[in-house]
Amino acid sequence: MFPSQDDAFEGEIMRIVPRGIVRHLRIGRRAAVGAVLFAFALVLFVVTALVLSAVGQIKDQANALDNLRLKETTSGALMTLRNQLDATLTDYAVRNDAAEFVYAPDRFDWLASNYGKASGPGKLFDTAIVLDQDGRVRMAYHDGMPISWPEESYLPGGWGKMLAKVQEMRPGHWSQMSGFVKTDHGIAAAGVALIRNKSGELPSAENERRYLLLARHFTKPLVDRLARTYVVDGLELEPTNVEGANAVDIVNPLGEVVAKMGWRSRLPGDVSFHGARPIIFTALGVVGTFFIVLLIVGSATLDRLKADEAAARDEALRDRLSGLTNRNGLFLKLARMVRSARHHRTDVLLLYLDLDGFKEINDSYGHAAGDRLIKGVAAAFEVLVPEHAVLARLGGDEFAIAIQGGDVREDGRKLCRSILELFTEPFSIGERVASIGCSIGISISTAGEIDGEELVRRADMAMYQAKEGGRGRYVAYDEKMDALREEKLQLEADLRRAIGNEEISLVYQPVVNAATRTITSVEALARWNRPGVGPVAPDIFIAAAETSGLIDRLGLFVLQRACEAAQQWPSIRLSVNISPVQFRNPTFAGYVADILKHTGTTPDRLRLELTEGYFIQHPERANVAIDKLKQLGISIALDDFGAGFASVGYLRRFGFNRMKIDRSLVMALEQGGRSLDMLQATVALARSLDIPVTAEGVETEEQAAILHLCGCDELQGYLFSRPVSGERICELLDAQDAPVADIRLKA
Repeated sequence: MFPSQDDAFEGEIMRIVPRGIVRHLRIGRRAAVGAVLFAFALVLFVVTALVLSAVGQIKDQANALDNLRLKETTSGALMTLRNQLDATLTDYAVRNDAAEFVYAPDRFDWLASNYGKASGPGKLFDTAIVLDQDGRVRMAYHDGMPISWPEESYLPGGWGKMLAKVQEMRPGHWSQMSGFVKTDHGIAAAGVALIRNKSGELPSAENERRYLLLARHFTKPLVDRLARTYVVDGLELEPTNVEGANAVDIVNPLGEVVAKMGWRSRLPGDVSFHGARPIIFTALGVVGTFFIVLLIVGSATLDRLKADEAAARDEALRDRLSGLTNRNGLFLKLARMVRSARHHRTDVLLLYLDLDGFKEINDSYGHAAGDRLIKGVAAAFEVLVPEHAVLARLGGDEFAIAIQGGDVREDGRKLCRSILELFTEPFSIGERVASIGCSIGISISTAGEIDGEELVRRADMAMYQAKEGGRGRYVAYDEKMDALREEKLQLEADLRRAIGNEEISLVYQPVVNAATRTITSVEALARWNRPGVGPVAPDIFIAAAETSGLIDRLGLFVLQRACEAAQQWPSIRLSVNISPVQFRNPTFAGYVADILKHTGTTPDRLRLELTEGYFIQHPERANVAIDKLKQLGISIALDDFGAGFASVGYLRRFGFNRMKIDRSLVMALEQGGRSLDMLQATVALARSLDIPVTAEGVETEEQAAILHLCGCDELQGYLFSRPVSGERICELLDAQDAPVADIRLKA
């Protein structure tokens, strides 16, 4: 053990100072401890005073906040009442029938029935008045009864100001005003509106304008209802000469305060303070006692706590599974490296590594095997990385390596090559062997100009670029990646919106019998016309859907719409392409069954087309998924055969109902050579396994004839029809008596 700083200091003093003086120094240390305790007591006293002061401030603040809330609530209630009246005024004034009858002579009966009687008790307004352009009263009602209405008693209270403003407005949709006024009946929310058609026009000349005046007075029942609705105690209308902070001014259009709306303060702060004061004093006493005891025993445990904290800090920054630095630890060390790089004018290089194929190992062999693989990879990395580098596991199958120095670029490239070479050999995990790869993203902070978080973000982006470029490679960050990522994110956002708004459309390409040239089925194809951009190629937006997790929604939407459209063509089959991402979903077969049931499509009419890549990578899971679909009665076609690496064993193992030859084999016929032999061998292989063959991409009669002679029973391509709408498919089926090639589209 090493001596503490205090022990070393005391040992140094013992060597150069007489013992008596040291004894006095020890007594001085005890005095110092006493002084510290006295200081703590003083601090406790000050803290107690501050706490009491703070509690008092909290009490006052609580009272003030409650009053502020009540003020805002009351103001909101007044504004809501005014807005309600304004909306009611619009409903009654902007009506075609109102414009017809109000401007018609001798239709007082309509005015009284629709305006006057609507002002009865419990209605949305209690006063309704109709004026002409010169201010003459055409009708006046209050509480559902006619009233004698002298203009001089109402218009000066603010209504006249609103009337003048509305008269100055040009007739239109917003020819009205509302506010608060004082009338002979009291204070009211009131409004003036030009009676007009819903279009804003008037049925007669300008000098024949009519105006509707509505008011809702602040009666006691109305104020009580506002108090209950907005939970304001003691809400009441008060005169303008009442002083106090617990009131909101009611101002008319002339800017005059005509009344106040007041309330009774509940003083929640005072109530809470009086209730909690004994508890506060008791708590302070307990805290003071405990604090004194803590000072006595705290010194004995301080060193141990410091050691525990150091151990806990180290544990918190370390990954438990691999023993490497974790994500938090990496950021801390990166921050130190960046600061050092700024000081010494060196560079910091970060490698962001992601294992290719790790998820498949986890899924196939279990998480225990995956954990052993992570430990093995971490141990291999520790051997490869330089001693001064930082090696971290960020979580899952992601790792990072940080290097600081003067020539980190060359060191980083060498390390990347060593890592990629490491993954050329399989890893042993117990009794199994796992072959995985690694994709690496690189970012550099030159002279510490880029902080750690940005370094990680850039390296992460470069790593994903490496994955998208084919995996098993390393890619350095480039500024163009940010623009590409933003573009990709915007594409995904637009696609998500398009799927939600059902903006994805479908077209259908006929598949014909090779001998008779009659339509036997159609293939559904998705199309997207992106707003502001135009048509987007299917391979682009489908790839975006797969990487963003939208492919399930998109695929099920296409399948649903295609099955609905297929009800128009009961005599032919429907083919729909399925993404590998959809296919690996264990609930996919259930979704398909639900769609078939909902659309009334029989399973024997549906054919799902899948590419060979997923079958080769995940044969076991693919076999289970195909069995579920076949149990429903659905046919499975192997699409784009000849463009990949499917073997005879896979064709026999999965028992496909149909094989579709890739257009590349068809187009190769024009090049001559061994293309015809390859085509014949491919078709013969399928026929030997009793698998019917469809040829895609047929564009010439010569291709069609050769494919038919080779044994293809169905053909598909521009020779017969481009992808067309569902309505055009109906037209083509109606013309089945003529060869399809003679009615091909020119679109």
